[in-house]
Amino acid sequence: MKEINVKGSVRTETGKKATREIRKANGVPCNLYGEAKGENGLPVAVSFLTTNDELRNLIYSPDIYCVNLDIDGKLHKAVLKEIQFHPVTDKVLHVDFYEVNDQKPIVMEVPIKLNGLAEGVKAGGRLAASVRKLKVKAVYTEIPERLNIDVTNLGLGKTIKVGELSFEGLELVTSKDVVVCQVKMTRGARAAAASAEK
Repeated sequence: MKEINVKGSVRTETGKKATREIRKANGVPCNLYGEAKGENGLPVAVSFLTTNDELRNLIYSPDIYCVNLDIDGKLHKAVLKEIQFHPVTDKVLHVDFYEVNDQKPIVMEVPIKLNGLAEGVKAGGRLAASVRKLKVKAVYTEIPERLNIDVTNLGLGKTIKVGELSFEGLELVTSKDVVVCQVKMTRGARAAAASAEK
């Protein structure tokens, strides 16, 4: 997994008014969730703020990252947990991060990449990915940038489901019945198949 650096500073004031002021100044309110738990046993978040510029390369990227989070000089390893966008302007309103270590597994969505020329495509079909990402569980150091899936033997009208895949060091969390990709019949392929049957 690639790494990216993000700098931030601890928020002294929280609440709607303080949050509005942060956003006005091109800032983004953030939370970092991790090992720390409060008296009630619920996770305690570190509230901090950063800028849109600091987050741009992390958010507007197809890649997944391990984030080296520098909050007032204190370093944390984290992954992006959730982003809230404004429903109209698409401006980033809030970001949640989750602190990681190399002992505790995390669940993360990883992009897929289909490799090879499928048999069904050679026969005139069209390869279509049904999902762009799969959920995996592993310690963050084992999570790859993408999941490579070989489609060479995929025939016309056939599919690959999550249950047929396995990756070393990773547990697939996405349901086994989810279709990852398929070779769809095109009109030309149907016509060729029909004439071959005559």
